[in-house]
Amino acid sequence: MKLIYGIIFALALALSVGVAQPNPPTTTESVAPTPAAPAPEPAPEAIAPAEKAPKAKSAAAKKSKSKPVAKKSDSHTDITPAESAVVKRDNANVRGKPSFVGEVITKLKKGEPVTLLEEITLGQTRKDEPPRWYRIAMPPNTPVWVNAHFVDPASKLGIPKKLQVRAGPGENYSVVGMLTKGVAVKEIRQVNDWVEIETPADTFGFVAADLIERTAPATPTAPATPEPAPEVVAVPPDVTNTPLPTEPTPPPTEVTPPPVVEVTPAPEVEEPLPKRIVTREGIVRRSYNVQTPSYFELESTDTGKIINYLYSPHPDFTLKDYIGKSVSVTGEELVDKRWPNTPVIEIQSLEQQ
Repeated sequence: MKLIYGIIFALALALSVGVAQPNPPTTTESVAPTPAAPAPEPAPEAIAPAEKAPKAKSAAAKKSKSKPVAKKSDSHTDITPAESAVVKRDNANVRGKPSFVGEVITKLKKGEPVTLLEEITLGQTRKDEPPRWYRIAMPPNTPVWVNAHFVDPASKLGIPKKLQVRAGPGENYSVVGMLTKGVAVKEIRQVNDWVEIETPADTFGFVAADLIERTAPATPTAPATPEPAPEVVAVPPDVTNTPLPTEPTPPPTEVTPPPVVEVTPAPEVEEPLPKRIVTREGIVRRSYNVQTPSYFELESTDTGKIINYLYSPHPDFTLKDYIGKSVSVTGEELVDKRWPNTPVIEIQSLEQQ
């Protein structure tokens, strides 16, 4: 009996063990393990934007922003007392400014005397422009102009405290002198609002120094020593040679002069005024105003204002090719009655700069 109970107990124990832990498969084939689910990625950390650091200026940038070069100023030296000189060449231009920009007022001949008032050395010059100039007394018989509104039409006296004298009939011409209040002017003619007058004192122009020859001042000589006056010895009169008194001479008979016949002089014939030849520099522009006397105008490179209108009498010459270009124009300057404020240049020669 004990043996039977032992066998039953062993079988029950074996069955209980087989149910709890099943036997592993006996096949030799390897089974791939099931991949584990990927772990969730951590949320990105919020990063505050960094402040922009100021850009350091490089040495090259600092060098590129160099200071502009200051324009050299002109130097002026007074010639005191005024000095005499002569012109070395024919057709020496007298200008309204010490530069090629100044308009030509008149021309001087070789050997003509001038009076030097000041020497000017330009700080900066244009191409082919001389650096040294002389301010000279305006040559006589050079017409200059004043505004007619500031001259008393009856007495011909200047009205304002200072009246500007200009090289031409307009405010675009250079100032070549000043007249004080009450100074009389000698009128030649009137063109619109401007009066042409004879050359007054204290007016001036400018000439390139290489056209002038300065004369050496005369060396003062010592005054000669005066000779001593001869000694005067009184001599008694010789009474033996004294002439006898003569009878008085009768007065001359009065002669009636012949009657004076007045002769009326023949009226003087006025000679025509010489042509005003000027040289201007500027930029050629097209004129879009239909009332202007020309379709082309000359603009100042310094002020940007219109200096002259341009006209060419030659049909083969056209100004279209020079629009927007800097030129030097020489010709006769005229005033159109329909457009009196800006004169017209009838072109004789034109050079591109």
